[in-house]
Amino acid sequence: MKIIINRLPNKFYSNYKQVIIRFLDLGEERTSALITKVLEMDESDADKTLMYTLREFSKRHRNLTHKFIKHYSKAMEIVTNTLTEPEQISMVKKLLIGSYFSMEYSISSAAFFNPSIVESPDQTGLSEGSKRIIVSFRATGEGHISSIVFQTGVINHRGELEFEKAGYHVDSAEVTKRHIYDKKSFHAKLHEMGVDELVIKPVMDSLTDKFIYGELLKSVYEYLANNSNLEEEVQRSVKQIIWLADSHYTIHFSRDTHISERVIFPTSYTERKGIEDARFVKFTDDDGETTYYATYSAYDGYAALQKLIVTKDFYTFEIKPLHGDGTQNKNLALFPRKIKGKYAMLSRIDGISSYIAFSDNINVWPAPVKIQEPKYSWEFIQIGNCGAPIETSEGWLVITHGVGPMRQYSLGATLLDLDDPTKEIGRLRDPLLVPNDEEREGYVPNVVYSCGSIIHNDELIVPYGLSDTGSGFMTVNVRKLLNKILNN
Repeated sequence: MKIIINRLPNKFYSNYKQVIIRFLDLGEERTSALITKVLEMDESDADKTLMYTLREFSKRHRNLTHKFIKHYSKAMEIVTNTLTEPEQISMVKKLLIGSYFSMEYSISSAAFFNPSIVESPDQTGLSEGSKRIIVSFRATGEGHISSIVFQTGVINHRGELEFEKAGYHVDSAEVTKRHIYDKKSFHAKLHEMGVDELVIKPVMDSLTDKFIYGELLKSVYEYLANNSNLEEEVQRSVKQIIWLADSHYTIHFSRDTHISERVIFPTSYTERKGIEDARFVKFTDDDGETTYYATYSAYDGYAALQKLIVTKDFYTFEIKPLHGDGTQNKNLALFPRKIKGKYAMLSRIDGISSYIAFSDNINVWPAPVKIQEPKYSWEFIQIGNCGAPIETSEGWLVITHGVGPMRQYSLGATLLDLDDPTKEIGRLRDPLLVPNDEEREGYVPNVVYSCGSIIHNDELIVPYGLSDTGSGFMTVNVRKLLNKILNN
């Protein structure tokens, strides 16, 4: 007997009105020429042009002049030949220069998909039987650059989703790169990346066991100063060292922002082509302390680096790379608690089958073991997880995806043993969800995909992407689902 699912009416699609301000990089020559033009302007003309710009855009963004000053500074850094002393440039012209090196970017003009859902840290002011939730999405804009965005709402006692109206101003965060690096693990990751030891050693030798971003850059610049005319391969190794350092950072959002106004936009070089498929999970440590983690893929146009987001409140997020053989490829999903004193994580390192790894360190993962292979016809091409496992009385419930004929993605479900999740207890023989006529059309046709689900009042709520274009939601009774898996 087929299990009954309920597709909810809530849908999210691309929204070209969601815009942030990005730096407009014109290259050194054009940057220099443009700055010169502004500096040569009459002060009154510069003031009129700035006032017009502020009048046109100040209602669309918070702290617009703050962003203009940041982009002014960034533009001046690009210009190697000093045009004039910065203190001789008026504030009006600094702001105007910054405005010329700024642009609006529509973060979700192309797609709004691959969601995950977690319980919000704020559960105040709710009626009985309701739960406040946070849903993350992969938003994609011009140039297919992906970022992470959020919506918040409430699941009421009837299992209905009621989302809050999105905030008017959308904004990226303030970024801090004063991360403290561990020399041993940093060195190990460089080896894992294949960086030449002849470059690693002189750069790392001058650093202490713990160092910060600025100290690393100082060591890199000293190496470059002492070694001119480096071969292309050596230059690439130096770039990889900086590339790895850039992948650690912390971002902060203002407390007066609504969560729908917070955008985790690509920040480091490793992410310049996008942030993909964040799988958020509310993690409870052995001492009862809760932290929200999310694994995601950072893409630089050539390779994907698996990274971890850490937050307590969804205002401040720490970003760091994941290390080890267990972090190769995509599809990483962290368990919501430790198992026998170790962190546990699902993966798909070969792109085909499901694996699991255990670790004492949440950032370092040894080689995983295979726990599932494609078994049924609708998953012959590949199987994988659709977000963090959910603990139930019968076992770890994992929503899965399978890829079958015509590259159709379907959602399934499996149960893993609570004490030993390397053991599969059961798996749905037939898909839980396949794309219907409405869902199968999109940027990538015939795909339904999720990055994380939640249980509320004995109902499983699964947010899912619609053919890489939009997002929808479905629910299914947990007890009926577990019985179906166990009696397949």
